[in-house]
Amino acid sequence: MRLWVCIALLSTVLCASAERPGIAQGIIRAGEFVWDAVGGAKDMLRAYLDMREANYIGADKYFHARGNYDAAQRGPGGAWAARVISDARESLQSRGSGRGAEDTRLDQEANAWGRSGGDPNRYRPKGLPSKY
Repeated sequence: MRLWVCIALLSTVLCASAERPGIAQGIIRAGEFVWDAVGGAKDMLRAYLDMREANYIGADKYFHARGNYDAAQRGPGGAWAARVISDARESLQSRGSGRGAEDTRLDQEANAWGRSGGDPNRYRPKGLPSKY
């Protein structure tokens, strides 16, 4: 008897969890989006730290594209985080760095290329160590 009660309860729980209501699915999707966004932010940070460590002239576009690519591969949350971080970074740099509108435009092009799934190696400069 106990075995049948356990089987009945387990079946009920499994059926109920298989037919999640719309609210539960929305919460799960929101959680996945946030998880992807956090991972995407980490990918962007890793690319930035690698760029600083490499300290290689002409490699910034590659690291922009790589960070955005890695973040976007996580899903919509990662792509969103990459876009927000990239736009904020370019906005801050265009105000104070003095690199000019052309450099900002090229950075944004590399950002968009990476986010759209383009190969970051398109921007990889010759001589950049294979570690990166």
